[in-house]
Amino acid sequence: MDLLAEYRRATLFFESGDPSGAARLLEPIVEAEPDNSAVRQLLARAYFQSAQLRRAEEQLQELIDRNPSDHYAHHVLGRTLERLNRYTDALRHLRIAAAMHSANDDYTTALRRVETRVGGSR
Repeated sequence: MDLLAEYRRATLFFESGDPSGAARLLEPIVEAEPDNSAVRQLLARAYFQSAQLRRAEEQLQELIDRNPSDHYAHHVLGRTLERLNRYTDALRHLRIAAAMHSANDDYTTALRRVETRVGGSR
């Protein structure tokens, strides 16, 4: 299997609105290249977009375990946990992402939304 060609194909599936198809292509690539963060991130996003939230959570947690300063993984994990109605867990990751990358309006919007849900303040 040509992993690069499959990754490119998966990216096309994802960008054309087929995250489930992208995930099917990405799963064997992550298995073959478990340390490839770019592939794992795209798989996590494909899971998130296709509402496979527990799978997204697993991939994102793996990314964070490998690189705790990955603000994007913290943000998407926070969003994933929010969609799972685990607001307190989400809040931690959204706060980390917003602190690391405060200029990102999406990060602060998500943080405020979850803070409102939990009744907390920053």
